[in-house]
Amino acid sequence: MQAAGPQGVDYRVRIDAPRQLEDLLEENLDLMRWRGNSRVDLEQLQRLIKEAPEQVRKLIATEGYYSPKVSAGLDTSGAQPEARVIVDPGEPVTVGDVDLVLQGFAPFEEGGAPFDAAALRNRWSMPVGARFRMGDWEDAKRGLLRDVAQTRFPRARLVETSATVDPDSRRALLRVVIDSGPEMRFGETRIRGLKRYPPTVITNLNKINPGDEYSEAALQALQSRVQDTGYFSSVEVSVDMRAVLAAEIKDIKEDDDLDANPATPAVPDTSVTTPANGAGPTTLPVVIRVTENKQKNVEAGLGFSTDTGARAQLGYDDLNVFGKRFKSDLIYEQRRQTARGEFFWPTTSKGYNDSVSAGVEREDLRGEITTLASIAARRAWGSPLLERSLTLEVLAEKREVQGLDPTYTRSIPLTYSITRRKLDSLIQPTNGYVVNAQVGGAVLPILTDEKFLRGYLRGIGYKPLGEKGTLVLRGELGAVVSKEKLGVPSTFLFRAGGDQSVRGYGYQELGVQENGATVGGKVLATASAEYQYWFKPPWGAAVFYDVGNAADSFGAINPKSGYGVGARWRSPVGPINVDLAYGHAVRKARLHFSLGFTF
Repeated sequence: MQAAGPQGVDYRVRIDAPRQLEDLLEENLDLMRWRGNSRVDLEQLQRLIKEAPEQVRKLIATEGYYSPKVSAGLDTSGAQPEARVIVDPGEPVTVGDVDLVLQGFAPFEEGGAPFDAAALRNRWSMPVGARFRMGDWEDAKRGLLRDVAQTRFPRARLVETSATVDPDSRRALLRVVIDSGPEMRFGETRIRGLKRYPPTVITNLNKINPGDEYSEAALQALQSRVQDTGYFSSVEVSVDMRAVLAAEIKDIKEDDDLDANPATPAVPDTSVTTPANGAGPTTLPVVIRVTENKQKNVEAGLGFSTDTGARAQLGYDDLNVFGKRFKSDLIYEQRRQTARGEFFWPTTSKGYNDSVSAGVEREDLRGEITTLASIAARRAWGSPLLERSLTLEVLAEKREVQGLDPTYTRSIPLTYSITRRKLDSLIQPTNGYVVNAQVGGAVLPILTDEKFLRGYLRGIGYKPLGEKGTLVLRGELGAVVSKEKLGVPSTFLFRAGGDQSVRGYGYQELGVQENGATVGGKVLATASAEYQYWFKPPWGAAVFYDVGNAADSFGAINPKSGYGVGARWRSPVGPINVDLAYGHAVRKARLHFSLGFTF
């Protein structure tokens, strides 16, 4: 490392230290920071070298090294002076004992559940034997306080913390005393900011009952549910702490008065409703502050997908049409065109989300053209972790294959769907799984040309491999049971191929051959294995192997495989994937681009 000032000493600095300490010293030593300064003469340089060992000791102590051997000197024998710092950090200090003292935390009412102190101690992030670093010590204290404050005791505080280091034995004795403060319970709900909509738009989403234990997670979940309605541009869910703060200020003032005049008795303030210490939990009102969205909104957009080609989209959203939300879309894609309108009812008190829709969709894929008109009624319920829905549809479909007469199909299918998510992140998953199962069909001879039953199962799993790797496994299995395939709507049959299916093949390219066209089959089976390596997060690379196909029976499935490499970027809105895949059956390479993951 070299720097030169126009009038100062032109010197180099050489630091001999373990790699893990080198960056720390380079960024913080005065010897490094003063290089190139024209005011540094030889005398000042020698002073910086003299001070360097003590600076090194203080800096590397933050990394757990308390018995280092440090030397510093100046070599002027060459054409350019060289300051050299030699560091032997020795063995790091480790945690020898942790004294974690909990004050309070007793149940305030008979029969109340005691605080789980053992679980809190197990979550302490700096256990005995761990290397003692100042950064980890501060993170451990903050994490402990956060764990306590998230449930029941939001006013918890650290009343004493100390770390006693014995350099001779290289052990650190840690002591942390945390006081719970008063136990908190939720009280009544207060809503601020509603103008256009009735309070039930929010209260029907509220799963917090008066008397429930305080939980930060419950507040965040309620805020997310209200925000997801689309009625509001901003949502803030919190508790009203004013009563607690007023009581604490009152206690401080009373203590000051008693200290100033011990003979003056304290006069109780009956305006404060928080109970005395130990008498019971404090009740905190839940406050929901909202800002309503504009009632009407028009959106337009352009896009491109390697599955369906270029896209132009126009959407209209009205939040209050006969007291319901109305959303409509016109979408033009090269292979698919859609017009749809849908009415949404506000969430009911039992958590149901009801909607009705009508639309027309035209799809031109692999020599088959389908035009589908539909009317649907849907009820959905659950949470992002466990979603369920029941959908009743009335369908009328026209199907055209070149060289064959058009066919017309009517059907009234009913479908039940359930999705289970268990992921470390819903946007950027690296561990966990998602499973979706569907079962349904049209079994009554009412406006139905062909009775059928349909089952479909899809899953995707994530498993970390080492510090930088992730294994992604994906699979699909589906089947339709009917006397004849003709009469079953094409949307309920199966095809494979594309970004979220078997890569290396075009969108819906794999299926049953009919007069030169590829059409849907009665069964489906696909599988995929992918290894992702995050060499410099958020950037990564992937290798993958996909296989599968659709047919009219499982015995007739002729699996097609695709394999290749890809690039990954964890964007703020989800993973962006660019894959180059080789389709073994077609002997061609294909580029795939996708954002996030389906379901």
